[in-house]
Amino acid sequence: MERSIKLLILTIPLLFGALVQRAYAQEFQFTVNLNYEQLVAQQKTDPQSMNQLQTYMNDFLNNTRWTNDQFAKEEKIKCKLNVNLTRSLAQGSYEGNAQLIVSRPVYGSTYETVLFTYVDKNFTFTYLPSTQLYFNENSYTEELPYIMAFYANIALIFDYDSFSKMGGSPYVQKAFNLVNLARNSSPNKRGWDSNGDSKNRYWLIENLQSQQFTPFREGMYKYYRQGLDVATQNPVETRAKVLEFLNTIKEVNQLRPASVVVNSFFDAKSDELYKIMIEGLPEQRTQAYSLLINLDPSKTQLYQRLSM
Repeated sequence: MERSIKLLILTIPLLFGALVQRAYAQEFQFTVNLNYEQLVAQQKTDPQSMNQLQTYMNDFLNNTRWTNDQFAKEEKIKCKLNVNLTRSLAQGSYEGNAQLIVSRPVYGSTYETVLFTYVDKNFTFTYLPSTQLYFNENSYTEELPYIMAFYANIALIFDYDSFSKMGGSPYVQKAFNLVNLARNSSPNKRGWDSNGDSKNRYWLIENLQSQQFTPFREGMYKYYRQGLDVATQNPVETRAKVLEFLNTIKEVNQLRPASVVVNSFFDAKSDELYKIMIEGLPEQRTQAYSLLINLDPSKTQLYQRLSM
């Protein structure tokens, strides 16, 4: 990724303020939210162990070095991980779901766009505060750090792809390697295996690695760098790039209907797409409406306003 481009985007608002300090840090500014109310109701946990679990996830994601690039403080990728634990079948054994949200600043504005949101319904792991967890990207070790590492690489893919064309490719390979190691060794294969949930971690990275989704990944660069990042100066160009990307997604969707990547994209983008296109010319709104109700039919009620 062109790190200089990202730093420029993030520091332009500071040009008339304090000088930017190039204090290099890890890549992420992750916020982990942990909900365990259902476990409390089942009398299956205690707040102290949950606080330790939340601290572990925060520290692992924020303090691990995930790339060889230099990140200034202002360049950190903002992410949220919302974890909801629903069951504990044995001491230290947990089941639940997790939502990953990855954000990105937009050039020349204070607006932050959501790059991607992903719901993992197979968030199953073991954690005991008294046991140290190890992570080795070349050999499966423990379930929880492997899931966390997978999320980190997914976040890197979408961030890097938004700043340079196919810039996230090294992290596609890393995430794919993690899946291959885990699906052979994990005791919880449903989240990692091709035979599991069609929206699980395997299918997410399969989509991103597949050549059928290359136009989608290339289109993300156009959507962000050539679209959103010029919205303040040239909103007409932004709407043109949005329509171009929607047509690209239409072609991808014809090859791979109901894919986890496309569905997750619209989960993150429906409101943004509507707000951009509602300002367009009547023919642009009509074109956007036609594309969106077919690509994202669950949000038809929102998109119908484009046709009014």
